[in-house]
Amino acid sequence: MKKKITKTTKAAPKAYIENSGMVVETSIVDTLEENYMPYAMSVIISRALPEIDGFKPSHRKLLYTMYKMGLLNGARTKSANIVGQTMRLNPHGDAAIYETMVRLARGNEALLHPYVDSKGNFGKAYSRDMAYAASRYTEAKLDPISAELFADIDKDAVDLVPNYDNSTTEPTLFPVRFPAVLVNSNFGLAVSMASNICSFNLAEVCETAVSLIKNPEHNALSTLKGPDFPGGGFIVYDEAEMEKIYRTGLGSVKVRAKYNFDKEARCIEVTEIPPTTTVEAILDRVVDLVKEGKIKEISGARDETDLSGLKLTFDLKKGYDADLVMQKLFKLTPLQDNFNCNFNVLIAGTPKVMGVYEILSEWTDFRRECVKRRIYFDLTKKKEKLHLLLGLKKILLDIDYAIKLIRETEEEAEVVPNLMVGFGIDEPQAEYVAEIKLRHINREYILKRTEETDRLAEEISEMEDILGSPKKIDKVIINELDEIVKKYSQPRKTQFLFDIGEDVEIEEEQPEGYPVNVFFTREGYFKQITPKSLRMSSEQKLKENDEIIFQAEVSSNSELLFFTDGFKCYKSRCSDFPETKASVMGDYVPAKLGFEDGESPIFMAVTETFKETLMIFFKNGKAAKIPLSSFETKTKRKVLLNAFSSLSPVIAMFVINEDCDFILKSTAGKAILFNTALILAKFARDTQGVQVMRLTKAELQSVFLAESVEAEDIERFRIKTVPAAGLLADEDIEQMKLI
Repeated sequence: MKKKITKTTKAAPKAYIENSGMVVETSIVDTLEENYMPYAMSVIISRALPEIDGFKPSHRKLLYTMYKMGLLNGARTKSANIVGQTMRLNPHGDAAIYETMVRLARGNEALLHPYVDSKGNFGKAYSRDMAYAASRYTEAKLDPISAELFADIDKDAVDLVPNYDNSTTEPTLFPVRFPAVLVNSNFGLAVSMASNICSFNLAEVCETAVSLIKNPEHNALSTLKGPDFPGGGFIVYDEAEMEKIYRTGLGSVKVRAKYNFDKEARCIEVTEIPPTTTVEAILDRVVDLVKEGKIKEISGARDETDLSGLKLTFDLKKGYDADLVMQKLFKLTPLQDNFNCNFNVLIAGTPKVMGVYEILSEWTDFRRECVKRRIYFDLTKKKEKLHLLLGLKKILLDIDYAIKLIRETEEEAEVVPNLMVGFGIDEPQAEYVAEIKLRHINREYILKRTEETDRLAEEISEMEDILGSPKKIDKVIINELDEIVKKYSQPRKTQFLFDIGEDVEIEEEQPEGYPVNVFFTREGYFKQITPKSLRMSSEQKLKENDEIIFQAEVSSNSELLFFTDGFKCYKSRCSDFPETKASVMGDYVPAKLGFEDGESPIFMAVTETFKETLMIFFKNGKAAKIPLSSFETKTKRKVLLNAFSSLSPVIAMFVINEDCDFILKSTAGKAILFNTALILAKFARDTQGVQVMRLTKAELQSVFLAESVEAEDIERFRIKTVPAAGLLADEDIEQMKLI
């Protein structure tokens, strides 16, 4: 698309070209395609996602550098040396390269089978704050299992490509002899996609791969029981979910911490945690729950991790059961967490989400190709050597003639051509013969070369037979997997929990209730005071121009319902508020319960049993009678939306235990005496109720409990049916204030 150049434009985004004085119209789509898409593709293909060998490019560059440094069998070297050498392949900062090596190291404990044998402080995967030492202090070499990554890499088993500056070459993939992509965990965050692969037990993975090679219909669940995490713990086993992960590569694994209870010290000791959390995150959450009063069974929590391993200790108060407390902690803290599987792997440069079955199938195909290339490489070398030995064999049939031919050749350059003509051999064979030392022209040498010729011929025949038989290729792979299991397998670290039952709501253990005095003000302040404290000082401190609109003596176990002008009901408990004194202002409820901006409380109800009734009177003369049980919830919801009708403004709210009398007064000066038995209760919270007072060009002004009115002949205002217009109010009623 040609770019139109103009001096001004309003239709498209403007890109200013330096020193041009002109404005170029560009499409935002074109800009994204030209600039952002190449970056996104680079992140997906060359950075964030692992390939079928189980490695990302950063891992591969680091490990290959260590291999070329001779660190597979040699002594450890300073990590800084490794980082520096890796920069020849990985053009990134030393910090990024070293961080990659840290995660691969044995000392970090992030991998089930570490690839780097480390010495020094490499931090811990289960700790957020335990920092690893600088690269100049630590040492590393390749772990023995890394030999299985590089086996046959020098035999053209995989492609080698130039590095970023063409100064050397690096492998595109490792010819891994086992399914490393499933044996060690891998996490990557790309653009618009991610990968999160959990680790599995090496022996189980190899056994499953072998079984699937032999029988593609094999049930992987029978051999690959489930993930095996480096940090141990327990998997809450769900066979249906596991089957889903194995088939699709997507799903969730519930992992639970391992603990034991020290009866003498009365403390819970957690020694293994889920892989998705850290000891600091767990402790922070437990401390917050203790401060919030949601966990009252624990008196102390600390991290006792040392050289012997991870250990979190929770001191248990006397009289509490450790198992029940842990069930509560599993529900409220990361001591039980989900590992969300997303097996996204690059296959031939294309990201693909695959299940265990498909990953093992892809790895098997990849390994077959590696084995074929290795055998073909060896076959070519052996054929070349056999070819040379066959030329030597012709020479050895008449060695005297060969010596004579060489001695009679005047120029050195003519030796090879003369041998070629004299014995009917080609140039490579003649070159090989010409380089033989004089000391090798003896019977022993001749016999050994003859035997080697026969052996090479047999090996070549066998290799050609293997290359021509897929079953024999698979047999090679199976033998390698069996060998790896014998050398590197280890017992499972993560165990399984079966039949633990469905999640149940853990009831809060409520302490025995005791009397408290609660106060609620018009401005939204709440405080609860014990009777003893109130007797010592009863003078209430209030905000200027504020007043108490509710006060009562209730149980400390009572529930509080705060109704707001946003038509919501915020639920809380007396126990959620601290006990205080009359000399303090109290808690500001909107801040304490997280009200919306600009939202204010208009009424507070207190209940223990939810057996009371809520009466709501609206400006249009209607009244709603709602059982308070309509506001009781089993899921411990904190906020109820549409808690009352929004069709007309609320004039007053009351909580009553039984039907009683109310006096309603309108702006027209009329009043009625109304008993709540005249209307039926409705369980819908947002009901507007029924018309109680008939209003004509007037509105409901105020509502009073009849028992609070001191007026003569109040019975004359009583109505027997609703709605009613009422009678003109007398002076006593006119002078009453809104409660």
